[in-house]
Amino acid sequence: MFSMIPFLSLKDINQTRSAELIQVIKEVVDSGWYLHGAYTKNFENNFSNYIGVKHTIGVANGLDALRLILRAYMEMGDIEEGDEVIVPANTYIASILAITENKLKPVFVEPNPYTFQIDESLLEVAISNRTKAIMIVHLYGRCAYNDTIAHLATKYNLKLIEDNAQAHGCKFNGRITGSLGHAAGHSFYPGKNLGALGDAGAITTDDDKLAKVIRAIANYGSTEKYVCDYKGLNSRLDEIQAAILDVKLKYLDQEIAARKTVAKRYMHEIKNDKLFIPELSDWGAHVFHLFPILIEQRNEFQKYLTENGIQTLIHYPIPPHKQKCYSEYAHLNFPITERIHETELSLPMSPTLKDDEITKIIEVINRW
Repeated sequence: MFSMIPFLSLKDINQTRSAELIQVIKEVVDSGWYLHGAYTKNFENNFSNYIGVKHTIGVANGLDALRLILRAYMEMGDIEEGDEVIVPANTYIASILAITENKLKPVFVEPNPYTFQIDESLLEVAISNRTKAIMIVHLYGRCAYNDTIAHLATKYNLKLIEDNAQAHGCKFNGRITGSLGHAAGHSFYPGKNLGALGDAGAITTDDDKLAKVIRAIANYGSTEKYVCDYKGLNSRLDEIQAAILDVKLKYLDQEIAARKTVAKRYMHEIKNDKLFIPELSDWGAHVFHLFPILIEQRNEFQKYLTENGIQTLIHYPIPPHKQKCYSEYAHLNFPITERIHETELSLPMSPTLKDDEITKIIEVINRW
């Protein structure tokens, strides 16, 4: 029978913790309390301690996390409708949706072609008198934050928001992403390094007032039952997902280490000059949610890998400014972003990849 090395086997990942996961699910079911209960509170506290922040607010998903941050700043008077938010041009569309859903304007900035993270040297010229925030995206699991970005945010009094959907456990000088800016949005989509068994998300911040406003907006705008200070929405982390995440959080660093083992083999043993692999000097600054490479003959290469039993994915084939839903930005030209989206291919990346599977992947790539 033909055996395919999967891009990511969630079944294999979750089977390693299945006994604990089944136990906590049973505990939640038996408790009779399924929202805003002890399991959510425990996870929020433990995640805050892990990230190194005062507040974690569990929400329904990663998109809600980002849009709630911006909405809360608007309710607090820090941002107004029509204001600008600087964002990398080569991001997943959720980053942009969070901005436009709040009737704010995304200002796209090209990435560094060697790291694929937002190019800090292009930031200052993108700042106008309507700019109120910079949203950095720790894309593929790599830290996008640096001292230059922090300096510009301070210099121009801008909110620094982290899209940390792909980088749980990533570090900058010992500090963990999600604690570097004023607030951060997290996704616990099942395929993330810290993944739930369904949709889930969170916001982290040290800002007491922001946390209070976000909690209210996410709960129908209510600060106390049936009393609504805001025109809110319903975005809650449920007890089962919180309990699952609390179990999996204990093993996050261990699984990141396993991902780095895979990545180091790829980086040291892949010897094919038709591929471009992003540069990396600080191994603490990457948790390898994905392992992206660039290759001009992407379709042919992907087909070749599939025929040799290796599953790959594309992240992402169409950049946000070229999506039909954002036709108002279609005239913009971002050649670095567009090249990345046209040539990116993600190799299998999982903490459960076996040595012989990694060896096969490398050998097949080197034969191309």
